[in-house]
Amino acid sequence: MSTDDTDLDAWDFPLPDAHIARYPADRRDASRLLVARRSGGVEHRVFADLPGLLEPGDALVVNDTRVMAARLHGHRKTGGRIEILVLQPGSGPVPCMIRNARRLSPGEVVEVGGEPATIVERLPDGLFAVDFGDAAARMEAHGELPLPPYLGRGADDSDRERYQTIFAGPLGAAAAPTAGLHFTPEVLEALAARGIGVHPVTLHVGIGTFRPLRPEDVERGALHPEPWTVPEATATALAEVRARGGRIVAVGTTSTRTLEAATPEGARSPRAGSGTTTLFLRPGSALRTVDALVTNFHLPRSSLLMLVATLLGRERLLETYGLAIREGYRFYSYGDAMLVL
Repeated sequence: MSTDDTDLDAWDFPLPDAHIARYPADRRDASRLLVARRSGGVEHRVFADLPGLLEPGDALVVNDTRVMAARLHGHRKTGGRIEILVLQPGSGPVPCMIRNARRLSPGEVVEVGGEPATIVERLPDGLFAVDFGDAAARMEAHGELPLPPYLGRGADDSDRERYQTIFAGPLGAAAAPTAGLHFTPEVLEALAARGIGVHPVTLHVGIGTFRPLRPEDVERGALHPEPWTVPEATATALAEVRARGGRIVAVGTTSTRTLEAATPEGARSPRAGSGTTTLFLRPGSALRTVDALVTNFHLPRSSLLMLVATLLGRERLLETYGLAIREGYRFYSYGDAMLVL
C-alpha cells in the first residue's frame, strides 16, 4: 500500500448530487452494469447481461443477510425525542446507536412504539445497550428500514421489498448488501442455465455503514467487527469450483470480506464456520479466494472504495469512477452496478 493510499484525501472524488440514486430502477436487473477488466477496457451493459459475461463453471457468492427494520422512534419521560438504530436482534440488551442521546443515563426508561425500553449501559464507540424485551418483535411492530442518510428521505412501503435482496434469509443487518439488490429470478435462472452456481454466505452489516472512515481506522487497519457465517454446502461447492479451475465471483464487499476472513492462509477457498471479522481490505491486501467482484458505486473516502481497489488499484478505480460519472451512472445503495473481471 503506497503512502498516497493511506491518505484519506487520496480517496476523495467529486460526485454531483444528481448522480445519487434516491430510488431504485423500475426493475432490479434493469440497472446499468459497468464492466471493468483488469487487463484493460470498459464495457457498458445492463445487469441482466451478467450471466453472459461469466463462464460456465464460475461461481457467484451472495450475502443472504436480511435487513432489520432497525430504525425506531421514541421519546424520553422529559418529552425529548430520540431515534434508535438497533444493531442486532435478540432478547435482552442489544447494542444500539441513539440520536439525541445527550444526558441519556443507564437505568433510564424510554418509550418506543408505546412500550418501555430500558437503557442498560453505555458501550464503547458511543453505543448503548438497550433492553426492548424482544428487539426483533419491537422492530417488526414499529421499526423502519434504515435507509442510508445520503438518500435524503425516509423509507416508504416500496423499500420493504426493494431494500432486501431476493435471497435474504437470516435477520441481522443494519443495512442492505446492496450489490445483491440487482438480482431477479430471471437472472438466477439464466445463471443456472449457463452452469454458474450461486452460493450464500452471511455477513450482518453493522455500524461501519453509518460511521465515516477515520484516519485512525486506516492507520489501525481494522474495521468495526461484524459476524459472518460460511455454510458447509458453500465451502464444499467453492472448493470444487477451485479444483476445476472456475472463478469465484463475490457479489458485494460484504461477501468479499466474508470469503477472505474465512479463508486460511495458504488456502484458495473458504472453510465452513462462523466468526467475527474486522478485516480491512485495501490495495496491497492479498485476496485468497475472490477472483472477480460485482459491486455498486461507493462513497468517497470509504473502506468499500478501498476494497474495490484491491482488484483495480486506486488510480484505475478513480479513473473508472470519473468515466461512470461522465456516462451518467447512478451511485450508492440504489444505484447501478460494476463488474470487475
